[in-house]
Amino acid sequence: MTKAEKATVIADLKEKFSNSPFFYLTDSSTLSVEEINKLRGMFFEKGIEMRVVKNTLVKKALEDAPEEKGYQGLFDSLKGPTALLFTEVANSPARVLKEYRGKDGERPILKAAYIDSSVYVGDDQLKALSSLKSKEELLGEIVGLLQSPAKNLISALQSGGATLSGLLKALEERRE
Repeated sequence: MTKAEKATVIADLKEKFSNSPFFYLTDSSTLSVEEINKLRGMFFEKGIEMRVVKNTLVKKALEDAPEEKGYQGLFDSLKGPTALLFTEVANSPARVLKEYRGKDGERPILKAAYIDSSVYVGDDQLKALSSLKSKEELLGEIVGLLQSPAKNLISALQSGGATLSGLLKALEERRE
């Protein structure tokens, strides 16, 4: 790879990192070509971009980012084969990795994840990352919680109204 090609890759990675609040570092080196293609297909269905890039180029792209981003925690994970996963939904890659592995699978390995300035290092973080709620799930829960009191009030008023009208009808019948 020439210096110009490396500079292009680094510039492209810098742009990806600045536009992506969520990305993962994984190791899928022992998977066969068929398995990798299946995994890439699963990622593609969920809108996740998978890229394999040299660790030195990734590190150079991350080093040029502002310190407040907190990328320094990822540098130790940039050893050995690395695949980058870029996503718009924080928990999506973790869920795909978990689904792909099944019950007994060990590969691909989660090396690290960057979620909104938080760094998660190690494969043991996969369960925690997959259980994170996405923005859409959280908004759905909030809407449900906000609707709940209104629904309870309306049903109480409706049932109370039926009881009240039944009582008035009974009193009216007694008079006659």
